Amino acid sequence: MTAAGAAVVHSVFEWAGILVGARLYLRGAGITLQGLGSTRNYSVVIGCVIGAAIGNKAVHWIHHAEQWPLLANAPWLVLQGQSIVGALLGGLIGVEIGKKIGGVSESTGDRFVVPILVGLIVGRIGCFIAGQYDDTYGNPTSLPWGVDFGDGTRRHPTQLYDMVFAVVSLLVLRHWRPVLAREPGLQFKLMLAGYLLWRLFIDGLKPVPYAFPGGLSGIQFVCLLALVLYLPLVLRQLTRLKA
Repeated sequence: MTAAGAAVVHSVFEWAGILVGARLYLRGAGITLQGLGSTRNYSVVIGCVIGAAIGNKAVHWIHHAEQWPLLANAPWLVLQGQSIVGALLGGLIGVEIGKKIGGVSESTGDRFVVPILVGLIVGRIGCFIAGQYDDTYGNPTSLPWGVDFGDGTRRHPTQLYDMVFAVVSLLVLRHWRPVLAREPGLQFKLMLAGYLLWRLFIDGLKPVPYAFPGGLSGIQFVCLLALVLYLPLVLRQLTRLKA
């Protein structure tokens, strides 16, 4: 597959994941696209979209800090690249800002759990097909399930690992949903914290374009910082649920 063909395939599945996720969100919230503008959910969704778009690019460029000098002569390059971790964290911040603007006080996070995980699965299909032209493949491996993405080297199919994580998360959270629902927002917090921990681990199997302290990649470094701030919130709610 050529680079242009890979880019097209990746974009198709990326947008398919976004559209499927959006559809699932609207269905879970019990609203239609036409009726979205007349509800307070409008500010939440807009905040999510804008925050995710900004975070998406910001974390990508943290991960590729070695390319910062290129931006001085070609600032439009900042629009390239993406990061699911950045989209999740940016979306989280955007939702909270949107809730403040729209006067929404109740927790809205749990509505995003299924859309995010299903969208992740769909999007990673495109990443896997794009192979060596995408920035998500793993390091070389001798394991029997290693995949040759076209460069003659068998690598960890980390895109598939992400899909497995999403499927398992969906099943686990569905099983525990009746219990977790007693603490609104806890399902989302567990999903996000779990994914950040997962990426902190699994990105150790990927190439590191720019090493941060401890040899961490930019995405791992962001995950670690986010977990330091976010895990206390998760533990607080878990403690309330147990009580």
